[in-house]
Amino acid sequence: MAGRIDEAQVRHVAKLSRLELTDQEVAMFSTDLSAIVEYIEKLNELDTTGVEPLAHCLPIHNVFRPDEIKPSLDTEAALANAPQRHDEYFKVPKILDDGSGA
Repeated sequence: MAGRIDEAQVRHVAKLSRLELTDQEVAMFSTDLSAIVEYIEKLNELDTTGVEPLAHCLPIHNVFRPDEIKPSLDTEAALANAPQRHDEYFKVPKILDDGSGA
C-alpha cells in the first residue's frame, strides 16, 4: 500500500467497522493514516539484512509459581452478592436465541 490514504478508503473501512464518522473525522483520519503509511514506507528503506526479528526489546521469560492448594470461597460466600441465582449457580440473562447454533 503505497502513497496516500484517501477519504474513500477511510469511509470504506469505517463502513466495514460499522463506525459513523463525520466529514471532519474522515478528513482527519485520512491525513493521520497517510502520515503513518509514509512513516512505515520510510522504515522499509532501511537495510535490515542480518537483523533478527524480535517480539520484545528486553529478554523476558515466563515466571511460574508452583501450584498450591489453597482454600477457596464456599458456594454461599461466592453467591452472596449475586443479583440472581438458581440453586448453586449464578443466573444470567439469556443472550443467544434458539437458532444461534451455540
